Amino acid sequence: MEDIEIIRLYNSRNEKAIAESDKKYGAYCLAVANNILFDNEDSRECVNDTWLHTWNVIPPQYPERLKMFFAKITRNLSVNKLRSRNAKKRGEGETALAIDELEECIPGGSSVESSVDEKLLAECINAFLSSLPKRDRTLFLRRYFFTEAVSEIASRFEMSENAVSVSLYRTRAKLKIFLEKEGFHI
Repeated sequence: MEDIEIIRLYNSRNEKAIAESDKKYGAYCLAVANNILFDNEDSRECVNDTWLHTWNVIPPQYPERLKMFFAKITRNLSVNKLRSRNAKKRGEGETALAIDELEECIPGGSSVESSVDEKLLAECINAFLSSLPKRDRTLFLRRYFFTEAVSEIASRFEMSENAVSVSLYRTRAKLKIFLEKEGFHI
């Protein structure tokens, strides 16, 4: 079934939308969740919650790219579930490691002001990613959005782990400079 048809099912409040979403994107969303949680039961729960969340937001939202819409919801739900776990169990270290790598170039904080700036930061990061060559952008997203291990990325792109690590380091350095020019300071 085409994405537009699935969205129409959500818009018409037809429960078949959930079955069709799971049929077309369930395995993909499960992989996204598993890359963060490393637990099939928790990952499946996040995928099921993805369908519920989607049911609650369509309408009024109308996603342009349904696959990425589902991936973002699944990722956010998985990260929230991960945060509720014991710190020693966090993503077998991979998610915590990816977050640590980004800390050097992404401003942090939990003040009201930083919450207001969150949308601007997301827009700046999206603009930065759009400016990157496709391969660099894909490596960055695989590591920091999908939290894939460097070894998995290296295998996927037929690169050495060192080459992937160096590429990610350089991209993070460029991101830091870009964000500082945009007024975000670490």
